Amino acid sequence: MRLAIFDLDHTLLAGDSDYLWGQFLIEQGQVDRLVYERENQRFYDEYKAGTLDIEAFCHFSFAPLAAQSFETLLAWRAQFVRDKIEPVIAPLAPALIARHRLQGDTLLITTATNRFVTEPIAELLGVDALIATDPEFVNGRYTGRLAGLPNFQAGKVLRLERWLAAQPQMFEHMTCYSDSRNDLPLLERADTAVAVDPDEVLRAEAERRGWSVISLRGEVPRIS
Repeated sequence: MRLAIFDLDHTLLAGDSDYLWGQFLIEQGQVDRLVYERENQRFYDEYKAGTLDIEAFCHFSFAPLAAQSFETLLAWRAQFVRDKIEPVIAPLAPALIARHRLQGDTLLITTATNRFVTEPIAELLGVDALIATDPEFVNGRYTGRLAGLPNFQAGKVLRLERWLAAQPQMFEHMTCYSDSRNDLPLLERADTAVAVDPDEVLRAEAERRGWSVISLRGEVPRIS
């Protein structure tokens, strides 16, 4: 069996779902615009620089989840996916996913963005398996706290190993796609690492290591 692992933000999406969710909440008037926009941008810049404190970000981004009923959040999320996510699916991402599916590969999305935001995106893309950062959910509501290990940087590898251990089959080959320097530990774990529209640090590392560099906003070359 072969496994195709996809990062989500700036890889399958030509945008960042976590950041866009924050912007959506601002537009809906559900958070203080000045404060939330400033902090959302700060955390996003830290993520791109590879310096994000993931636990601090989770505390920030989970607070709006805890402030609302689950039913309200579901209604917001449906609108968010329709208005913010569908327009930023990378044009050639569906074709890449479809190619791996036709090859009989198992498909997995792994993302630092929280599960509430990303579950419907994985469904939209037709990928059943998802590893994401988990907000704590108790008695039908989010608590605002983090549940378990954040799926970020080295945490992505640890979470992947746990997922692999729980599978009924062994995988003889893993191909991993990502855009970010934050995913270097994950890419190093793969048998085939592919940099997708990469940031400058990942691009330089991919060139040094001989990894493929592709764009899902242009022609997708064949990856063996």
